[in-house]
Amino acid sequence: MSGGCPPPPRTPLPPEWVLEGSAPCLPSQPAGPPVPWGRLRSWMRCWVAAAGTWGQALRVPPHPLVPSAWGGTSATSSWPCSSTRRVLLVQEAKPECRGRWYLPAGRMEPGESIVAAMRREVKEETGLECDPLTLLALEERGPAWIRFAFLARPTGGTLKTLEEADAESLQAAWWAGDPCALPLRALDILPLLDLAARYRRSPPHPATLPQELPCALLCLRLLVAFANDAGDLWVLLGTAGTPHLPVVACGMSPAELRGGLRLPVLRLLRDCLPADPRPGPLGLLGLQHQAGGPGGADGICFNVLLSIPPGSPRAVPPEPCSPTVCWWHVEEESLKGRILQRLRAAATVPVRS
Repeated sequence: MSGGCPPPPRTPLPPEWVLEGSAPCLPSQPAGPPVPWGRLRSWMRCWVAAAGTWGQALRVPPHPLVPSAWGGTSATSSWPCSSTRRVLLVQEAKPECRGRWYLPAGRMEPGESIVAAMRREVKEETGLECDPLTLLALEERGPAWIRFAFLARPTGGTLKTLEEADAESLQAAWWAGDPCALPLRALDILPLLDLAARYRRSPPHPATLPQELPCALLCLRLLVAFANDAGDLWVLLGTAGTPHLPVVACGMSPAELRGGLRLPVLRLLRDCLPADPRPGPLGLLGLQHQAGGPGGADGICFNVLLSIPPGSPRAVPPEPCSPTVCWWHVEEESLKGRILQRLRAAATVPVRS
């Protein structure tokens, strides 16, 4: 076995949190000052779905109910409607996009949890209360711009009408048709609607929601896997103390703030593995965040899965060039099967950079 770890005293990858999205406290937090979440330009984007019939859906006219300019924008993807699928849209009140339609969205407030921000924004813009079902996607442009897209279900409230228009929105409506028939604020919601439709048909990953656990930094816990065609699996572990999944902190320099969450991951892999490892895309297994944590910490930890592609069918992982990491050969069939299933089926929340 290449770069093997000595047998750890216990399984270093408890499947109940590695693969289910929850986690205990970070096993090895990188040094650095706590990150006040309010400094980060973090957004929420929510998609709310409800069962209903076509006849019960509120049909929004193809033109806005208040004056606005039609942009003439077209798109190739569309929202597949049926008798039981409707999407909740809001008509924007902001001067720069007044009268156009979009998903309920908005910024997190300092000291606010991710789910609380989602519920607040939906309530303010649509009048409805909701519960999240799962994250659909994590969109990011580095630590300075992170957006969480949720699939959610309504639980109460009253749909906002034009008579209740305010600075948050003009009105809200259930839409059962092609969203491209409406003047949209932006076309970036169309891929999310496709994700939501696919999730409702056949969920590609387990329900994934933020866990209320403290974290001092904005960081990533990495499940770096190496699997060959023979069914062998190795996972990269940190060697300091008890073997653990590596944790990398996101930098706060101007370049790093907008460099993408993949940047610190690549830096770690290039420091400890020979040549260019060329890992696959990041997939989100889960995340932890607690508003107003110890000492005012308001960081977040993303549990991400990525793989190092093998060079041949029976390849073994590359020998680490740093003593800080090693490869652990996963032999427990249950855990190996779950990790391989997540890898082969891409059964993670997509991270879009």
